[in-house]
Amino acid sequence: MTTASTDKTALQQRVDAFAADVIGRINQAIIDHNMTYEEYDAAKQWLIRVGQAGEWPLFLDVWVEHTVEQLAAHSRHGSQGTILGPYYLPDAPELPSRTTLPMRPDEPGDRLVLRGQVRSVDGRPIAGATLDMWQAGADGFYSGFHPDTPAGNLRGRVVTDADGRFEVETVLPGPYTIPLEGPCGELCRAAGWSPWRPGHLHLIVGGPGHDPLTTQLFFEGEEYLDNDVASAVKPELILRPAEEPGDGSGRRRHGVTYDFVLEPTPAA
Repeated sequence: MTTASTDKTALQQRVDAFAADVIGRINQAIIDHNMTYEEYDAAKQWLIRVGQAGEWPLFLDVWVEHTVEQLAAHSRHGSQGTILGPYYLPDAPELPSRTTLPMRPDEPGDRLVLRGQVRSVDGRPIAGATLDMWQAGADGFYSGFHPDTPAGNLRGRVVTDADGRFEVETVLPGPYTIPLEGPCGELCRAAGWSPWRPGHLHLIVGGPGHDPLTTQLFFEGEEYLDNDVASAVKPELILRPAEEPGDGSGRRRHGVTYDFVLEPTPAA
């Protein structure tokens, strides 16, 4: 038997085991909950609407991805990661190590300064590391996904200095709901689930010779930390910003330090 055929057989066995397990558990849930034909037809039509609305990525990001990420995190020795989420856009502008994320001149919300260092697991700073950052504004809206938010707002790729350090000024992000008008929002209403996510910063942190880290940073005191619809909050990712002197604009200003530790890319 050739290597190719052996690999194909192994793949088929894995697909068979996983798919059969999932389908078997669905059928067992139908038995356990004594599902009627009327309920089955309603569930079937809901699944069809998820596809028609293009919400399968949303469904998987919100209710499935966190489990896959937790499994991947078991072998991680660097900083904690969490889910990517559906609002990432590539090709954000490159920014220096001390910078302000692109924003409107009258961007609402309290100011936040995130400072820190990117290091390897052995403690060495990583010069030229990149923090690809994106977030919702204080209103809970993401650029590229809401018509009233300018393109590229609160998105950027920050490059660390020779000591792996960075300092980024932005705004405190607001909480938001997953889209409520589609079938995923309908599921939340039908089940009585909260559709809210606490305010958070998204980051993909990478550096030369190191594996990228996908993570989110949250804020102590947020209302939805304990019932995040995406189940993405981890204690290690909750920041405790301290108030700092303002810039004269009348807006409050908060600062916090958070370091990222990356794992070296395994040798090929």
